[in-house]
Amino acid sequence: MAVSKKPAAAAAAAAPPDQDAPSFEQALERLETIVEELEGGALSLEESLARYEEGIRLSRRLTQTLDQAEKRIERLVEEEGQAPTTRPLDLEVEKDARPGAEGQLPF
Repeated sequence: MAVSKKPAAAAAAAAPPDQDAPSFEQALERLETIVEELEGGALSLEESLARYEEGIRLSRRLTQTLDQAEKRIERLVEEEGQAPTTRPLDLEVEKDARPGAEGQLPF
């Protein structure tokens, strides 16, 4: 009798989320810190490689999280009897909202 093995990605998707894992925002902030450290050039080669590897892992996790969110949105906007559609998020700033003195938006 052959034993069926699930692919690692399918098993990971079915597993409950790790309670100790950082939130999306925390992971993104850590990735930004890693980029700044690497761009700063003050790290040794070994430190740079370790940060790069961590950054790649974080980037993949963040991408996976965004992909899952997109799929959830597609299901939410699905209409009865029709294929799911995606609707772009309108990020255009209103004409009256102009950047402040520091280039920041007023909200």
